[in-house]
Amino acid sequence: MEISQIDSVATESSLSPIQPLAQKFTVASPTELRGAEILIKALEAEGVKFVWGYPGGAVLHIYDAFFKQDTIRHILVRHEQAAVHAADAYARSTGDVGVAFVTSGPGATNAVTGIATAYMDSTPMVIVSGQVSTPAIGMDAFQECDTVGITRPVVKHNFLVKDVRDLAITMKKAFHIARTGRPGPVVVDIPKDVSFKKVPYHGYPATVEMRSYNPVRKGHGGQIRKALQLILAAKRLYIYTGGGVVLSNASEQLRQLVDLLGCPCTSTLTGLGAYPASDRKFLGMPGMHGTVEANNAMQHCDVLLAVGARFDDRVIGNPKHFAQNERKIIHIDIDPSSISKRVKVDIPIVGDVKDVLIDMLAVIHETHGKPDAVTQAAWWNTIEDWRKGQCLKYNPGQNGIIKPQYVVETLWNMTRDDDVYITSDVGQHQMWVAQYYRFNQPRHWISSGGLGTMGVGLPFAMGAKMAHPDSEVFCVSGEGSVQMCIQELSTCLQHNTPVKIMVLNNRYLGMVRQWQEIEHGGRYSHSYMEALPDFVKLAEAYGHVGMLIEQAKDVEPALREARRLKDRTVFMDFRTDPTENVFPMVQAGKGITEMLLSSEDY
Repeated sequence: MEISQIDSVATESSLSPIQPLAQKFTVASPTELRGAEILIKALEAEGVKFVWGYPGGAVLHIYDAFFKQDTIRHILVRHEQAAVHAADAYARSTGDVGVAFVTSGPGATNAVTGIATAYMDSTPMVIVSGQVSTPAIGMDAFQECDTVGITRPVVKHNFLVKDVRDLAITMKKAFHIARTGRPGPVVVDIPKDVSFKKVPYHGYPATVEMRSYNPVRKGHGGQIRKALQLILAAKRLYIYTGGGVVLSNASEQLRQLVDLLGCPCTSTLTGLGAYPASDRKFLGMPGMHGTVEANNAMQHCDVLLAVGARFDDRVIGNPKHFAQNERKIIHIDIDPSSISKRVKVDIPIVGDVKDVLIDMLAVIHETHGKPDAVTQAAWWNTIEDWRKGQCLKYNPGQNGIIKPQYVVETLWNMTRDDDVYITSDVGQHQMWVAQYYRFNQPRHWISSGGLGTMGVGLPFAMGAKMAHPDSEVFCVSGEGSVQMCIQELSTCLQHNTPVKIMVLNNRYLGMVRQWQEIEHGGRYSHSYMEALPDFVKLAEAYGHVGMLIEQAKDVEPALREARRLKDRTVFMDFRTDPTENVFPMVQAGKGITEMLLSSEDY
C-alpha cells in the first residue's frame, strides 16, 4: 500500500515503551470516488475543455458528477450524431482529442454515424457511452445494445469497463490510442453500476505502456536516403499529399520540401491547406473532381512522392488505368497497412509524416542535392500547357441567376486574408468549395472525406466555433444535407455559437441528380427536393437571422451583412442554378485522365 501523505511524525522519545511501532505514523487513506467522478478526473487530467453530449438513464451518474465540476464545459446537442460530429470538428481544427458523451442503446447507435465519419478521416476522439448495469448485460434490458460489437468495425479500439478499478487506466489508454500513431476514435462503454460504485482513488496514471500497441514514429534512414536518390534524379517529380500531413502537423515541413525541390504538388480533399492553394506550385485537388493539371501530373510523372495519403478510389480512379504508366512511387505513412493496399509502391517509409519529412529535409541540406533544372523546366512547361485549358472556368450565367461557384468565389475573395474556418456537408457544394475556395492554412477546412456524411456541416461548424470563438466560421451546405442535422440550430442559440450557414439551394439532391443525368439518361428518380421549408422563417423560429438571396447582384451584399452580424447565427438561402454540374468529373471505372470537362462531353 502506498503512503500518499504523512500527517505527523512522532519521535522515538515521545513514544511510551508500550506504544506499538505502527502508531508512529498517521496515514491518510486514499479518497474514495465514484466511477463517474473518476471519469471527470480523467478528462480534467487530459486537458479536456469541451464535451458534446446528450444525457440518458445509463449516464445519469456521470452527468451528476459533471454538474459538480466547473473546469469542463458541456455542450448539450439535440441529437447524438451531432455531438460526435461537433467533437470531431473540434479535434480537426485544433489537433486535440475531441470528446463526446452518449447514453446506452439508441444514444450509442445514433452516435455510430459520427464515429464512422471520424474513423474514415482518422480523427482523434474519445466517445464515452453509457451501458446498462453489468448484471443486466446480455439480458435484453431496456435501452441495451452491444455497443462494443456495433462500433468495432468503425473505431480504432473500444473498451467495456466492467470494474470501476479499471476506469482510470482505461481512460488513459483510450486517449493514448486516440492521439498516437494513425489517430482515430476510441469508444469507452461504461455500465451504470460502474459509474456509481466507489473505490479508493490513487490518482490518474501519468504514463501508460501497452505491449501490443507501439506505433513507429521514425522512418527508416536507409529508406529515406533511397527515396531521396529517386527524388533528386526525377525528371517529372510530383508530390501527392493527404490528410496525414494535417494530422501530424507537418504543413511547415511539407512547404519547405516543396519549395526546396521546386516541384508541383497536389492535395486530397482532407489535406487541403497543408500547402497554400494560392501558390503556383499547387495544382489543385486530384481525383474525381480534381483539376486537369493535377490529374495529368499524377498520371504522367516519373516519380510520385505520396505523403500521408492512401490512394483512395476517388483520387486515382481505376487502378488498372493508373498502373498503365510506369512511375516510381514513394509512400510515407504512419499506418503500415495503408502502404501498397491499393497501389504497389517501390519505396515504403513507415513513420510519422512530420518526423520523416524533418529527416528528409536534413539529408537534402546535408547533401545540397537539387533536381536537374533543365528537366524540371520542361516538366513545368508541360504543366503550364495543361493549365491553359482553365478547367475550372464556368459560365457566369444570365438574367441574374446565381451560379454556386460564384458564391464560393465571392466568399473566398472576401475572407482570403482573414482567419476563417470553412465547414461543409457532402455533395456538389462540397466539391465547389474544394475547387474554388483556396485554402492556404491547414485545419481551416473541415468536411467529411472518407465516409461522405451528409449532415455534418452544421455540427462541424459548432465544434469549430467553440474551438476558435474569435474566428469566423462558415458552413457551406445544400438544402438536402442541412436538413439532416438542422435541429442543431437550437444548440447554436443555447450555447451562443454564431456561425454563418450558406445553403446553395438548387432544389435537388445535386450530386445524385448529376449522376442520374450523366449515367441514367436524365431519369431523376427521387432526387428532386419538393416541399422544402421556408428556411428564412425556420431560422427565425430558432431565434436566428434568415436571408433569401435570389439574384447574383445580392450575393456579396448578403455575405457582407452576415459578416457584420458577428454575434448572430445567420442562415443564408442562396437560390442557385439547378442545372449546374461539378466539372471536371471522372466517371466510376474510368482513369483519372479520362475526364468530362462539360456537359458536351457526354
